[in-house]
Amino acid sequence: MNRFRPDRCPGALRPWPADDGLLVRLRLPGGRVPAASLLALAEVAERYGDGRVHVTGRANLQVRALPGEPDGGAGPARLRPDVLAAVEATGLLPSRTHDLARNLMASPQTGLAGGRADLRRLVDGLDATLLADPALGGLPGRFLLVLDDRGDLADRSCDLGVVALDAELGQLRVGDGWGPVVPLADAPRTVVDLARRFLDVRGDGPDAPWHVAELVEPLVEPCPPDPGLPPPAPAPPYGVVPGGVHEPVPDDGLDRAAVERLTAAAPVLVVTPWRGVLVPGPPNEESR
Repeated sequence: MNRFRPDRCPGALRPWPADDGLLVRLRLPGGRVPAASLLALAEVAERYGDGRVHVTGRANLQVRALPGEPDGGAGPARLRPDVLAAVEATGLLPSRTHDLARNLMASPQTGLAGGRADLRRLVDGLDATLLADPALGGLPGRFLLVLDDRGDLADRSCDLGVVALDAELGQLRVGDGWGPVVPLADAPRTVVDLARRFLDVRGDGPDAPWHVAELVEPLVEPCPPDPGLPPPAPAPPYGVVPGGVHEPVPDDGLDRAAVERLTAAAPVLVVTPWRGVLVPGPPNEESR
């Protein structure tokens, strides 16, 4: 494998130098974002950036056109200290050392409607386990974890993940293949153990793999897919869906008025991998 550039997947501590200023990406494990945090981020965007909150295909948030300063003179620009402090005050950057490492997608409707299991506790447990291990802050910025309880993320490539078979068991996803069936309660520890193993065997330097599928040897003995896996499911449409309302996000992001409307509708929102926001709960006029 030959890399022609280093991993420059952006974060808050490692923003991307775009033509209009610095671009910052904030990870949302499972896509969930407290309304207060989203509103605070809109205020950051309005005060320092282009005035909009953007969403990504990995269900994360971005703010563009932020001001920066040179990083020691030779490196790329970094956020000005006051801007970074404002970003941290949103609560969406709980650990500077794990800025790039919390790439964790989950089925947006999990725990809200249908599905094989409620994966929200699993998302929280996996995120907490990641944050508790300093070494895991070294995961590549493109390393992705995927938790699926209904088949809606079956087409998403990932490095590690779990697909729920029922409320108690799930099968591991490991790179392009499958691992063993494990209790869902043990999945955070199991996935984090595999992530540590990935860091141990990937090596370092410019040719070090970014992804599990790039390793020469598999992390675990491959297993066949369990016959009880949910079949692939389509993305939820925009509009009223089981569990709430799926709102599309414009290509140019959410302005302050849109953020205020969404955050008035529910205390916690779910950014979806289809560039939308799921407003949980029974639909009402405010969330349509």
